[in-house]
Amino acid sequence: MDTRLRATAAWAALVLAGVLVGCGGTAPAENTDPAPDPAGTASPEEPGAEPTADPSDPVDGIALPTDCRAILSEDVLAQLEGVPLNHEAFSGQTGVLDDGSLRCIWANPAADTTSLATVISRVVRGPALDLLNDLADDEGFLCYSPDEGTRCEKTWENEEYPVTDGRTLYWRGGILIDTQYSNLAPSGYTASIVESIFGG
Repeated sequence: MDTRLRATAAWAALVLAGVLVGCGGTAPAENTDPAPDPAGTASPEEPGAEPTADPSDPVDGIALPTDCRAILSEDVLAQLEGVPLNHEAFSGQTGVLDDGSLRCIWANPAADTTSLATVISRVVRGPALDLLNDLADDEGFLCYSPDEGTRCEKTWENEEYPVTDGRTLYWRGGILIDTQYSNLAPSGYTASIVESIFGG
């Protein structure tokens, strides 16, 4: 198996096995959002929702989304034109999962890089803050508070290819949007999902 196929197989295995997986690079959509607070500490002002019996149940009238295209604006979809969504190679690992979360994978499984994976799930305040603070303190993520939520993000150079990888997380009101990407970061991607879920 050549190096490119190994890289593809490794990426596919990561997507199929992980809960928060995906890749993407290029300038992240985050760059179009409000300037971050240099404090770099996750501290949402709103308390998260209490756990519910079914994580897919609406909290404060907000349900988890069920359609990977419907959560994106026309502009973002145009930037993703030609990129497969939830390819059959990822069957069973995309769309609405058993716990009610939504996993969207934009990628051609035959490609070495160029992929974008998002998981939208219920995560209550305590675990969410632990995750975001750990990323800020231990992994150098930049965290700030746009749109009544908390956002943490980081980019890095891919170890095998001359592209940018990264991860962006946004938490608000008991919902976590977790995106990882490699060489594919549409401008306004996360902001579009936030607006779709929480409104303008």
